[in-house]
Amino acid sequence: MAVSARMFTETMSRTPAPVTVATTTTRDGRSWGFTASSFCSLSLDPPLVLLCLARDAGSHTAFTQAGVFLVNVLAAEHAHLARHFATRGGEKVATSEFEPCEKGLPGLHEAAARVACSTYDILAGGDHSIIVGLVEDTHIGDRPPLAYCDRTFARPVPVPAATTTGVIP
Repeated sequence: MAVSARMFTETMSRTPAPVTVATTTTRDGRSWGFTASSFCSLSLDPPLVLLCLARDAGSHTAFTQAGVFLVNVLAAEHAHLARHFATRGGEKVATSEFEPCEKGLPGLHEAAARVACSTYDILAGGDHSIIVGLVEDTHIGDRPPLAYCDRTFARPVPVPAATTTGVIP
């Protein structure tokens, strides 16, 4: 039995995800960015990450041809940037608080973390492209990360240690 698109998206909305803004700059000097919650580590040796981008996204060609990209892991106070970069069209990077960071790519100095990559591979993934990046530089910030779950932005909160009964208070 095939799962409906509605049921699939409803189920996946229950899975907490990081909130990132990926950026790149094309050879003509134009900067591009998009909000990505489909970002994760892939391999330790070599260090690889992946992010997914809709094939019909306005920034798809830029990201699949630029050869480099920077993933900005948004801090808890950056929900407005996630919303801004999730919209279609327009020059998003020029109207935001991004400045040159690793590899000279647009980055957010106050990000929870940044991951600079060269494109390692691009794979087909249904209506998305899976962009695999070879990690070449990183930055760890001092702010807590932003997460997305149940169609809302959230901050990760530590879970108290289990009691002797195994029940979490």
